[in-house]
Amino acid sequence: MPLLVTEADVESILTMPLALELVETSFRRLADGSAVSHSRRRLHVPGKTLLNYMAAADATGGYLGLKIYSISHGVARFVVPLFRAESGEMVALIEADYLGQMRTGAASGVATRVMAREDARAVGIIGTGLQARTQLEAVALARRLERVRAFGRNAERRETFAKEMTEQLGVAVTPASSAEEAVRGADILITSTTSKTPVVEGRWLERGAHINAIGVNYAEKRELDAEAVRRCDLIAADSVEQSKFEAGDLIQGFGDDASRWAAVRELSAIVAGKVPGRTSRDQITLFKSNGIAIEDIVVGGRIYELARERGLGREVPMWQK
Repeated sequence: MPLLVTEADVESILTMPLALELVETSFRRLADGSAVSHSRRRLHVPGKTLLNYMAAADATGGYLGLKIYSISHGVARFVVPLFRAESGEMVALIEADYLGQMRTGAASGVATRVMAREDARAVGIIGTGLQARTQLEAVALARRLERVRAFGRNAERRETFAKEMTEQLGVAVTPASSAEEAVRGADILITSTTSKTPVVEGRWLERGAHINAIGVNYAEKRELDAEAVRRCDLIAADSVEQSKFEAGDLIQGFGDDASRWAAVRELSAIVAGKVPGRTSRDQITLFKSNGIAIEDIVVGGRIYELARERGLGREVPMWQK
């Protein structure tokens, strides 16, 4: 019988170090061809509910499945149905909000490991919501940080974010008064917003900076202006295919010049050492994160195994005669 794994179960199992390990594994499996990931699709009932679904298979780990989530009136509900690759048996139904936050943060941590300068110490982050927290947590594991400047539109929320993240990470996180203040001097920049218009201008970027742009995955939205994209010497994505219809930063930044897509690298190729993450300390690098299904399936597979080992979750009778 499938195991129902709740949000509480996932939170008790999934740490950021484990998420980093599993997400890096998912990219290595994409690179060696033992995993495949299908891009997100969306089904919309106008004025009502948006349904998002994406699928992946992990032959080495032995699982395949989907992430499905609905968004209605500002409420999102995430679930991962997980199947055994060998038999097609459904082994788990995993509540996946926390899973998604952690694997998205971990993807930026992996990108930072392979793309940021080794001596990167200063972070700027724009956005102070839940996803910003896992972004910062993952990046703090990828590099030995010394200072963080955080900007969000709500002054009270950014003060709270700075205080709580300072306590969690043991790194000085200070609130910035503007997006520009957060960006100036940053070795690593994280954008984690839902903005439709750019929150980062290219003229603010320091030479040698690395950017994790994770906040938007709609063609009509973007966090980086065209100049910021133009200044990037190396651009990588978790999925180039998915980026071509979701990554508004790149779609709008590239404009009519379709040839620029040829230079975008798969993060999996960088992780596997097939292409370099950077070739000089002065390069500006960009990881455009969309969120891909193979991350959910590799992470979900391990969550299921650990839940079984620890006696978590509860079996749900399905397809019983």
